[in-house]
Amino acid sequence: METLTIRDTSADLPVLDPDELTAVDVIEATDGPLSLFSYTGKDLRALELTQTQLFDGRISSITAERVDLDRLRMSSVEVSGCDLTSLTLSNSKLSRVRFTNCRLLGAQLADLTLQDVVFQDCKIDYAMLSNVTAKGPVVFTGCSLTETEFTASDLSGAVFDDCVLRATSFQPGTYRNTDLRGNDLSAISGAVNLRRILIDRHQLADLSLVLADELGITFADG
Repeated sequence: METLTIRDTSADLPVLDPDELTAVDVIEATDGPLSLFSYTGKDLRALELTQTQLFDGRISSITAERVDLDRLRMSSVEVSGCDLTSLTLSNSKLSRVRFTNCRLLGAQLADLTLQDVVFQDCKIDYAMLSNVTAKGPVVFTGCSLTETEFTASDLSGAVFDDCVLRATSFQPGTYRNTDLRGNDLSAISGAVNLRRILIDRHQLADLSLVLADELGITFADG
């Protein structure tokens, strides 16, 4: 099993044999899972899927003006080089899924269960992630999360590595052992909610200033 390891966390990655994948022209809901597939090079006005199972496949170079995915089950799927701006993904479960070099600007991700899910070199700015539960390793590496908000989520054990966290908001949720080492934390919000996270000692100064600002602490001169 191929893995991506960031510090103490290893996420299992999709294992795909290109010779076993069959090119498909469309992805649509079916009675059974769509498996061993390759879906690539499409420019779509809309991509809408409900109650769909996608197993052991590759989705690449897809551009869609609107993406609405509900009750999706994805397992061992690679998503790369896709522009899925304004993605809505809800009530779904993803396991061994890797997103690479994808644009997910303004994405709305709600009521998700993630296990061995990797976002690598992705633009996830202005997104909203609510009621997202990390049941296994979840990794954000080299991603931009400017003005993205996490709310009512359980990101226990999730890893953020070398990410842009400019005005990224961590609203009330569970962050036990969420690994924020290797990131600039000076411009985040919601520091008061980040209980039991992992950081480097040198990050403490930036996090303390953010926390002091949120608590309205005034520093007296002299």
